[in-house]
Amino acid sequence: MIDKPRTRFAPSPTGELHVGNARTALFNWMFARHWGGNLILRIEDTDESRSALSYQSNLLDDLKWLGLDWDEGPGKDGAYGPYKQSERLDIYSDHLKKLMDSDLVYPCYCTEEELDEERQTLILSKRMPRYMGKCRNLSDAEREALVAQGRKPSYRFKVPPTSIELNDLIRGPIKFEGESIGDFIIVRSNGMPAYNFAVVIDDHLMAITHVIRGEDHLSNTALQIMLYRAFGYEPPAFAHHCLILGKDHAKLSKRHGSVSVGEFRRRGFLPEALLNYLGLLGSSFTDGREIFSQSEMIEVFSLERASKSGAVFDEGKLRWLNAIYIRSLATDELIMRLQPFLHEFGFQPETLDPEWFKNVIEIVKDELTTLADIGGHIDLFFDDRYEISSDAKHILDTANARKVVQSFGEYLADATGSPQEIYIAAIKHAKEKSGVKGRDLYMPVRAALTGKITGPELDKVFVILGKDSACQRLKRADK
Repeated sequence: MIDKPRTRFAPSPTGELHVGNARTALFNWMFARHWGGNLILRIEDTDESRSALSYQSNLLDDLKWLGLDWDEGPGKDGAYGPYKQSERLDIYSDHLKKLMDSDLVYPCYCTEEELDEERQTLILSKRMPRYMGKCRNLSDAEREALVAQGRKPSYRFKVPPTSIELNDLIRGPIKFEGESIGDFIIVRSNGMPAYNFAVVIDDHLMAITHVIRGEDHLSNTALQIMLYRAFGYEPPAFAHHCLILGKDHAKLSKRHGSVSVGEFRRRGFLPEALLNYLGLLGSSFTDGREIFSQSEMIEVFSLERASKSGAVFDEGKLRWLNAIYIRSLATDELIMRLQPFLHEFGFQPETLDPEWFKNVIEIVKDELTTLADIGGHIDLFFDDRYEISSDAKHILDTANARKVVQSFGEYLADATGSPQEIYIAAIKHAKEKSGVKGRDLYMPVRAALTGKITGPELDKVFVILGKDSACQRLKRADK
C-alpha cells in the first residue's frame, strides 16, 4: 500500500508532445490515480532558445484531449508553485549558493571547442568521454585571467569518487561508479540551471515521492542522487520504463511515421484509442486483455508488470483499436467528433436533414478506421460527388454487367412501394432477366449505384439514396 504518492510529468515546451512522452504522462497519471495520489504538471522551459509558448499551449491541449488531468500545475495552482521553471530562477540561485558555500561546485571557463577536443581525445584513446576537471583546481589568478578574456563561467558539481546505488521499481538494483562520471554542469554560462540541477530542487520542493520516466534518463539518475545527497535531501523512488521503438527496434522517431499526439489527433484517431494503446505498450496490464476504459486502466496498472525491454509501436494495431472505438461510439457522439473532418472535406452537415445524415453515418461507421476516413465513405451518398472509379468501370464493362444494370433500372422506372421493397423486387427482377446471380449480380449494381466496388450493405445504401437518385446513377453508369 502506497500512501497518496505525488508523481510528476515535466515536459519541455520545445516541440510537439511525442507519444513516448505521452506514455510517460500516462504512467504517472495511472500510478497517482491508482493509489489515490496527485499528479503534478511542471513545465521545464529553461531552454530559452527552443522553448515556445505555442508548444506549451499545444502540449496542455494534447494532454486535455487525451484525458490526462493534473492536480497541480498550469491553470491549477497549488502550495508548491510556481510550476514553470522560468519562474523559479531565484530558487535555483539560492541553491547554487548553498553548494558554493559548501565548496561542492566550481566555476568552469572551458569553451565548447575545448570540451569537444577533450571529448575526442578520450574517445580516440578508448576512454569514457567525460569532463576531466581542467578548471577544478584553478587558482584565483588563473580564474581572473580567464574572466579578463571575456569568458563567462558555467558551474560544475564536484563528483565524489563513490558509488551510487538505487533500487529501481521496474529494473531492480542498479549501481553507478562515481569515478566514471565527470564533474557535470549544474548552471550554464548564461545563468540558466541545467536539467539535473533544476529537477532535483523542484522534485524535492514539490514533495515528489515517485519519479516515473523513460530508461533514457537512467544515467541522469546517478547525477541527481549525488545532488540529493549534497543538499541533504531524501531522493524519491525511481522507476524507469522501457522506450517506445519503431519496427526496426530503433528509438521511435519521425522516420518511422507519425510520432506526436497532435499528428494522430489530426489524422482522426480517438483519444481513448491512443491512450489505450499507449497503456498496452510495455505490458503494464494483465490477463491478455487489450480493450480498457480509463477507469479499468487505473485499476489494473502496476509498475511491477512494466516491461524492461523496448515496446515496438505498431500503427496497424493502433488503427485496429481505433476502429473498435469508433464502432462503439453512439452515432450522435460520432457525428459531433466528425465535424472538423467533415468540414475539411467540404461537407456542411448542419445544412443536411439530421435524420437522413444520421442514417448515413450509422451505415458507414463500421467502415471507418479513423475519423479522417469519413470523406471517402460518405461521398457516395451525395449526387454531386458521384463518380465511377476505374475499378467500378472495369466491372461494368462486360455484357452480363450491362444486362444486370439495365434490367435493375427497368424495374425501378415504374416501381412503387418502400425503398426496401423496391430494392428487393428490383434485384429479383434483374436476376430473372439477366440470368446472373451471386457476386456477378450484386457487384454491377453496387458499381452503378455507388461508383465503388466496396462499401456498406447495398440494400441500406439504396434506402438512403432513394429511387430517384438511383435511377439517375443507373443511367450514367449505362452510358
